Formats: sequence, structure tokens, C-alpha cells
Amino acid sequence: MTLPASRPLYLLALIVSVLLMAAALYLEHVVGLEPCPLCIIQRIAVIVVGLICLAAVLHNPSPKNGKRTGARVYGVLVTLASLLGAATAGRQVWLQHLPPDQVPSCILPLDYMLETLPFWDVLSQVFSGTAQCAEVTWTFFGLSIAEGTLIAFICYTVFGLMQVLRKVD
Repeated sequence: MTLPASRPLYLLALIVSVLLMAAALYLEHVVGLEPCPLCIIQRIAVIVVGLICLAAVLHNPSPKNGKRTGARVYGVLVTLASLLGAATAGRQVWLQHLPPDQVPSCILPLDYMLETLPFWDVLSQVFSGTAQCAEVTWTFFGLSIAEGTLIAFICYTVFGLMQVLRKVD
């Protein structure tokens, strides 16, 4: 079975990124769900994946002399960004499944930490997660937002790896 050309696949991945961000913004601004620090990192990862896909669509690297270097570079970048997002979403899913007495306590607001703490301390605190990150406030088909996002990042990772490993079109 041959896969379609890379450009339509990257366009589809871009559309999914836009839809994921639209859903996140809808849940924040219309439904009223406040994003936790891990949610914000996941949003950044979705945006990065979307921008990489946009660049791939606009650039449309074609194979030269049987080599797919440009397409592979985009595939590697999508894979790396989606692995970061998957790690963050996975951490949040893990926090959501902890017993309530083992959930980390709340941390200072992110904007305050960025103003007062060194950057690496902020990253350390954000990635450790908080009680806010462990709350499941909304579900879709029985999945929390973090679980749905984790599935999306796994799909993006598989997509990126497919672009790296596929043969010349």
C-alpha cells in the first residue's frame, strides 16, 4: 500500500492542530475551564506541531536524487515536538490517576513564578504538576482532556515517524 504524498498529510495534521487549539480555546473562554501549567505546555506543543506542519505544507520538499532529506527533517521535528507534548500529557494523566492524598500541592501562579524565579526553577515546578493538573473537570467519551491530548500526541508521533521512514513517493 502506498501512502499519499506528504503535502496532503501535513495539511491534515495542520488542520487537526488548528481544531485542537480551537477546542482548547472554546473550553477556556466559553465553557470557563482554566488551563493548568501542564495544559499550557501541551498547547504550546500543539502549536509547534501545527507550525512545523504549516512549514512542510508551504515548503513541500520534493525528493531529489531519490533522497527525502527535507521531508525527513519535518518528520523528525514533528516527532520531537509531539514527544514533548506526549510526555507532558502523560504526566498529567498520571497525576489524574493518583490517589488524592498523593497529588502534589498547588504552586504559585505561572506569571508570578516567571517574574520572580529563575527559568529552570519555574520549569521544574511546572513539570512536577499540581493539584490543579490532577483535576478532571471535563470529559469526552469518558476521556479527560489530558487523555485525549495524549492520544493526539501519540498519533502525531506515529505520523512523524512515518514521514521519516517512508520510501520516496
